[in-house]
Amino acid sequence: MDYLMTSSGILGELGVHGVINACGTLTVLGGTTLDDEILEAIREAGMVFLDVPELHERAGDFIARLLGAEDAYVTSGGAAGLALGVAACMTMGDTTKMVRLPMTEQMSNEVVVQKLHRNMYDRNIEVVGGKIVEVGSEEGTRASELEQALTERTAAVAYFVFDPQEGVLPLEKVLDISHRHNTPVIVDAAAELPPASNLVRFIRMGADLVVFSGGKDLGAPNDTGLVLGRKNLIQVCRRLGPHSYETTDNETRVHIGRPMKVSKEDIVAVAVAVKRYLTTDHDRRMKEWESKADRMADQLSGPRVRARKVFPSLGHPRPVSIPRVEVEVSSGAVTGEWLVENLRKMSPPIYSYSINGKLYLNPQCLKEGEEEIVVSSLKYLLSQRI
Repeated sequence: MDYLMTSSGILGELGVHGVINACGTLTVLGGTTLDDEILEAIREAGMVFLDVPELHERAGDFIARLLGAEDAYVTSGGAAGLALGVAACMTMGDTTKMVRLPMTEQMSNEVVVQKLHRNMYDRNIEVVGGKIVEVGSEEGTRASELEQALTERTAAVAYFVFDPQEGVLPLEKVLDISHRHNTPVIVDAAAELPPASNLVRFIRMGADLVVFSGGKDLGAPNDTGLVLGRKNLIQVCRRLGPHSYETTDNETRVHIGRPMKVSKEDIVAVAVAVKRYLTTDHDRRMKEWESKADRMADQLSGPRVRARKVFPSLGHPRPVSIPRVEVEVSSGAVTGEWLVENLRKMSPPIYSYSINGKLYLNPQCLKEGEEEIVVSSLKYLLSQRI
């Protein structure tokens, strides 16, 4: 297996070796692996100098035409896309406001977020000076509560796609209410591929901006993201971004997106990744994941071990459209947490996750044959404890 064949390369020099990824396209595990078509695009861009602002515009137009959006912008990850999108909605292209970010006291800086949508990533709204305004409760959000939250101080409504989620005011209703108040809606769908239909779904529904991570199932480098949406807002994102220089009061300035630099290699990689994703046989991929999950579940099931294929719900690493193997051991000595910890100590290390004492295995990032290593490693650990 190639995760062991690193001793002659830079990973060997660094003393770092690959792992078996049974978690999914997590940032901390590198997001995804890059196919030859993506690597070739990176190599092509890496061999030349380019006018990067022009490349941004051409790539954005290319991606937008593929997806039926007004415009698109490649970012340094989904979080950067959310931050720039919020900044665009707060400033709406007003240079005076743009140069003041993240100081936003004298402008519309509130971003409405449903209580049930609060998450560890929404702090990126505040990075650019946005103020999060919670609406609703842990039980849910009523339409009237969203209506009341929209004021002259509101810059945008952020909708985090954790669907299905009981109690959440659905996106259709959020769009209807927000647009009646002339308030843009930013949809954060960073990890919501697959299904592939999500690439176009939210734009078609009328979202003003939609954010995706490039380095997950889309297959681009881990440090990339994509913002789709209304041309006027994407243009402001571009102006706020890392390659923009603007003269104000006889002074050349960069804006708040300067630290969010994306390389020419990354820009072309995302363009190729989007094109490739639209022609991928996603039904075949899903069948392969289900087959791997079925095989692992069948081989792991036995006395005191319950293993089954499940489709996860809220609380699992996104997306929840991909099946997982749920492993539960009827022994107090073996918990999901214990298995996670000890699988990481195996050779090669195996990364998985646990929830409420149960172990979960995601087949999405398992290379051919790795599911057998996962099974044999788990059987060995279980044999030592039960």
